[in-house]
Amino acid sequence: MLVAVALALGCGKKDAAKPAEDPLANSGNPLLAPVDYLGAQARGKRTAAKTVGFVEIQSAIQQFHAMEDRYPKDLNELVKQGLLVTMPTPPPGVAWSYNPQTGEIRTVKQ
Repeated sequence: MLVAVALALGCGKKDAAKPAEDPLANSGNPLLAPVDYLGAQARGKRTAAKTVGFVEIQSAIQQFHAMEDRYPKDLNELVKQGLLVTMPTPPPGVAWSYNPQTGEIRTVKQ
């Protein structure tokens, strides 16, 4: 009898930790479809702005390196050389991080 109780207690399923829910994720509720749509649209706009600005800066860095045979000391040097009209603004909550030794640009959360 002790063995049966031990097996019953030891073989019970344990709930896995649930991942944190994204407040802007699709709720699946048809009544909230407009809200879900607007949230998805806002996320898409932020992603597109980040990607377009990133590609624009990366292309300017490559052009600068081809012309000068070195990487710019800072990102403002790309504007001074005329490779960028203005520095693209990163989306809210994100900043550009530039390494002048390698010419690598990336985004970091603020």
